[in-house]
Amino acid sequence: MGPWRCLLLLPLLAPALRAQQQQFMEYVERRLTLLEERISQWHDQSSRYSTELRDFKNQVLGMLEAAEKEREAMRAEAESAAVRVDRLEREVDYLETQNPAPPCVEVDETLMDKQVATAKQRKNEKYTKLTDCGDTIASVRAMKILKRFGSASGLWTKDAAGSSEKIYVFDGTANDTVYVFPRMREFTLYSATRKAARIKLPYPWVGTGHLVYDGHLYYIRQQGLSFQVIKFNLANKTVVDSSVFPAEEQIPVFGLSPSTYIEVSADEEGLWAIYATKEDEKNMCLAKLDPASLDIEQMWDTPCPRENAEGAFVVCGALHVVYNTRLPSRARVQCVFDVSGTLAPEDASLVYFPKRYGSHSSLKYSPRERQIYAWDDGYQIIYRMEMKKKLEV
Repeated sequence: MGPWRCLLLLPLLAPALRAQQQQFMEYVERRLTLLEERISQWHDQSSRYSTELRDFKNQVLGMLEAAEKEREAMRAEAESAAVRVDRLEREVDYLETQNPAPPCVEVDETLMDKQVATAKQRKNEKYTKLTDCGDTIASVRAMKILKRFGSASGLWTKDAAGSSEKIYVFDGTANDTVYVFPRMREFTLYSATRKAARIKLPYPWVGTGHLVYDGHLYYIRQQGLSFQVIKFNLANKTVVDSSVFPAEEQIPVFGLSPSTYIEVSADEEGLWAIYATKEDEKNMCLAKLDPASLDIEQMWDTPCPRENAEGAFVVCGALHVVYNTRLPSRARVQCVFDVSGTLAPEDASLVYFPKRYGSHSSLKYSPRERQIYAWDDGYQIIYRMEMKKKLEV
């Protein structure tokens, strides 16, 4: 086909080409319209999701604030309940200590004079040992600091004769409430006294010379110028017996512990009382106590001076006096008095305690554990003792 024929066909093909071009443009426009609609839908959905997310976030924040307010309200209610429980426990303890028929603790002058005369008759008599215990302290084997609890002065101990694991805490030198912890673990872990049981005594104590022995608490009460030994049953919370201590014109037994007039101690032989009087104000006195009747079985004048003494305890019938200085240094056992005469003072070991914070306000020897429970400037310490036979000293 020649050129002239192509020229003749162009007018005929032009309408067809324009029609195809128009269809293509319409197709493109439809596709673009669909894309715009989808983009618009996506934008609307995104905006809606963003709004819902924001509303959900605000809702969650509101719920968290409400939960925090409820938590604060519950904590306040719990603290209020704890206060009420604590108050209720004190009231229950108080009611339990109210003995409808308490024993008479007032002793007339005639009976007191008779007790003093009997005790003087037994003074410095030869002592007959009740056991075959022949040990003495060689050294402090170990020291363990349990915690810091309460006042600078106080007393903590176990039952010196029974098998109970309870811990008894006397906070301060003048109070009427004893804290009781079920075991050593609870005493070590508990930081608040409200978690401990309480025993409210019918009469306040004085000093730090008290003792728990065979289910009973032996504590010192001051009444005027005289001092009483109160025997208190820990099981039924009642006073079992009491006795005016048969010593005239008593003075503080330890030079560094002016609040303690009588130190009740326990060892393998039983109960002892360490005290001092104006009759021999330089040295201490020792008495053997009957735990059942609180009678004085025997009494001794000891060569152990009161000056710079901070505490004392008895081991196998031998009084051990611990000394310090008014500016606290290392405490040491510097005077030993054996009532049986088997251990001469010059033959006793000079026992040193590791230097700690201050001066001991109490030292309680446990004969069944062979260790000492000490209170040192508010710290509760256990000293484990190394023992040896007296004949080997």
